[in-house]
Amino acid sequence: MRLSCKSYLISFLLFVLIVTAPIFAKEKSAVRQTAAAKAPTLITMSVDATDAPRKIFHARLNIPATPGTLTLYYPKWIPGEHGPTGPIEDLTGLKFAANGHDLKWRRDLQDGWKFHVEVPAGVTSVEASLDFIAPVEEGIYTAGPSATDKLAILSWNTLLLYPAGWNSDDLSYQLSLQLPAGWKFATPLPVASQNGAQIEFKPTSLTELVDSPTVTGEYMKVVPLAENPHQELDITADSAAALNAPESLFDNYKDLTEQAYKLFGARHFRDYHFIFTLSDHVAHFGLEHHESDDSRLPERGISDATYRMLEIGLLPHEYVHSWNGKYRRPADLTTPDYEKPMQTDLLWVYEGLTSYLGDVLSARSGLRSPEQYRDNLGMIAAMLDHRPGRTWRNLQDTADGVPSMQNAPDQWVSWRRPLDYYEEDVLNWLWADTIIRQQTKGAKSIDDFCHLFYGEPSGDPEVVKTYTFDDIVNALNQIAPYDWRGFWTERLTNHGPGAPLGGVEESGWKVTYDESRSERAAAWEDERKEINAEYSVGLLLQADGTIIDTVEGMPAAKAGIGPGMKIVAVNGRRYSEQVFRSALDEGKTSSSPLELLVENTDYFIIYKIDYHGGQKYPHLVRDESKPDMLGDIIKAR
Repeated sequence: MRLSCKSYLISFLLFVLIVTAPIFAKEKSAVRQTAAAKAPTLITMSVDATDAPRKIFHARLNIPATPGTLTLYYPKWIPGEHGPTGPIEDLTGLKFAANGHDLKWRRDLQDGWKFHVEVPAGVTSVEASLDFIAPVEEGIYTAGPSATDKLAILSWNTLLLYPAGWNSDDLSYQLSLQLPAGWKFATPLPVASQNGAQIEFKPTSLTELVDSPTVTGEYMKVVPLAENPHQELDITADSAAALNAPESLFDNYKDLTEQAYKLFGARHFRDYHFIFTLSDHVAHFGLEHHESDDSRLPERGISDATYRMLEIGLLPHEYVHSWNGKYRRPADLTTPDYEKPMQTDLLWVYEGLTSYLGDVLSARSGLRSPEQYRDNLGMIAAMLDHRPGRTWRNLQDTADGVPSMQNAPDQWVSWRRPLDYYEEDVLNWLWADTIIRQQTKGAKSIDDFCHLFYGEPSGDPEVVKTYTFDDIVNALNQIAPYDWRGFWTERLTNHGPGAPLGGVEESGWKVTYDESRSERAAAWEDERKEINAEYSVGLLLQADGTIIDTVEGMPAAKAGIGPGMKIVAVNGRRYSEQVFRSALDEGKTSSSPLELLVENTDYFIIYKIDYHGGQKYPHLVRDESKPDMLGDIIKAR
């Protein structure tokens, strides 16, 4: 039988409907499941910190779930740490339960920060319990020691899990915290209520939670710094005596908030907490957050004038990150969660410009005197001018390689070339600042770039706009037309020779060397118990003669000496710091070589070094042929 065209069409449509109906139904079901999975969700989280003196913290989370497999992540790539540093090895006691029954789970075979939980029918939420063991000796950033008998720093990324398939902005956490009796606390997190040692926080996104550390301890000092918006210094220490510092220091921190506002022209936080921990038993570092920092120094970090001078740049650096790194962030470092890898190629802006601006603000606020600022700059210039690793590794690679290299040992550091984008970009951005001033005949400076790039509008904390290399170039050209692309390409890819000293020289100063140690150089050696002879014979020594590093191409390395060896005697006399220094001084008027008896893995070898230049330490001195542009750069606004 032959069908008409109309009948044929109707029959074909019926056939298509019959065949495809199950497919459409399946797709519709999948859409419904996806919509259900993406419905607004709230994760409750309670943390018990009462065992902080034992270096262990307990957390419970209630996570919405549906039957099937619930995939959870432990934060891996932590903002500001620039690598997969989430301390998974210190996550312990992990259990899952629902409706009073334990649930089966297994760690992912390809990603150790990922867990799969079997959720049975009828279950709408899963309870996760876990412990975090604060390391005692090893670890960097939030993976480092963070608790003592008298204090603890809580980095929330160490105490939580989050479900796969969500952006961190879209997950909400309701947090409660139990403190040890009598301990105070400080945090940028909004507090809903407090009943003694029990704190309830307002619901917050996972992004904000991870970005808001909390410090707690027996000894705490809160110093108000500014209002509208509120800014304060929250200092926690292992002793009451460690909180003592001259009032002038706190006045300088007040000036820091004012000078930063003048530099950027806007603020991008509701309030700001300088979370400052002083202890000999926690990891020492600074970590940026949008409405706070997490800065940690030894117990005498503010009570001792010498140590204060050495580390005074830490808080200004982390404070600048609220603008550069949080409010505006490189696109490659802006990821939707803590699982996806970050790309670190723009750290020369994120960290390098922050280092330059932090140092400038330390001088403008009076935290550093002009002389101390110049001594610090001179030491940076000298160190990088004696960095042989640049012959094989350009500056860009020191940023690109961060995720796998930031915990490299000190030995062979000058040949490895470490995280130079911090210090070298102090020199590079100083150079850029001088170019802007020259191109505009003094009408504009890096301050104008900061106003344009990081300034208005003020508002609540959020990443308003990410940036790329092109954005930096375009913004600089708006301030002062110049071949900025060529400038930065050269700065990032060149191999020397020597450090980029154009900014130092154009600002009216130059680097010189003599046998006298600056106040900062002397304090640096004394505090670290080291002898810096890198600019003379090319050795960096521990006080006992153990060789930390040799500078390739310098006399000691050429003679055959390397890191890990130990100087036993100098010119036939038992080694001591003074004997070594005296031998360098006496060599200036002697034709005899410097003779070092060196122990190397149970063998003793005599090395003769034909060196007669004496001790050498760097200084910045004025070049009177040029105006003192540097003086204007660091002058208070």
